Amino acid sequence: MNRRKDQDTAAVGVLTSGGVESAALVAAALKAYERVYPIYIRKGLKWEKAELDSLKEFLRTVESDGLAELTVLDVPVKPIYGNHWSVGEGTPASHEPDTAVFLPGRNLLLLSLAGLFCGLRRIPVLWLGILKGNPFHDARSGFLKQVEGLLEGSVGASLRIAAPFHELTKAQVIKRSPSLAWGKTFSCLEPIAGRHCGRCQKCAERKAGFKAAGVVDPTRYAR
Repeated sequence: MNRRKDQDTAAVGVLTSGGVESAALVAAALKAYERVYPIYIRKGLKWEKAELDSLKEFLRTVESDGLAELTVLDVPVKPIYGNHWSVGEGTPASHEPDTAVFLPGRNLLLLSLAGLFCGLRRIPVLWLGILKGNPFHDARSGFLKQVEGLLEGSVGASLRIAAPFHELTKAQVIKRSPSLAWGKTFSCLEPIAGRHCGRCQKCAERKAGFKAAGVVDPTRYAR
């Protein structure tokens, strides 16, 4: 991703989760901006320890003067979610559709906290890893624009929210950067001893992405 003369390339915040698109997003941001602020929102979901550990390992593989220290922001959702599968039982299996992994209010929470972080520091742009075909309403451009307006009104600073990969599939993201440290990324809903379970909906999506990209999947699956 090349820098454009008409954009402010000084700093960007990047919402990171540890997954494939998050890793590629950080790598792309480091090429496009002078200073990159990776931001992880910890919500108390059952896979987050393994995910955050992997994210920290991945960030070490792309360390540079332009990469800021990882910021971790906490917003516990257990009191709100109750017995939702993300904090309890009933993880969506490999055969289930994308809509099965819906997390209520996910992008609203992510963008609100990360947007506040960026706004208070006058970081003008916030990236997130929405992919082509995302079925959820909170991944649409109209929703992102609404959040931009709310943040500007509540923080008093202009913030542009962008989804650089919104026209790409997971396979295309992988294919663009075949040598990235994909083995340090994590995308599993039911980790076993810190490893990908190999059976959940996200593991199936991950396997399919590498296969479609023609890139060897370096993931160590528990099953």
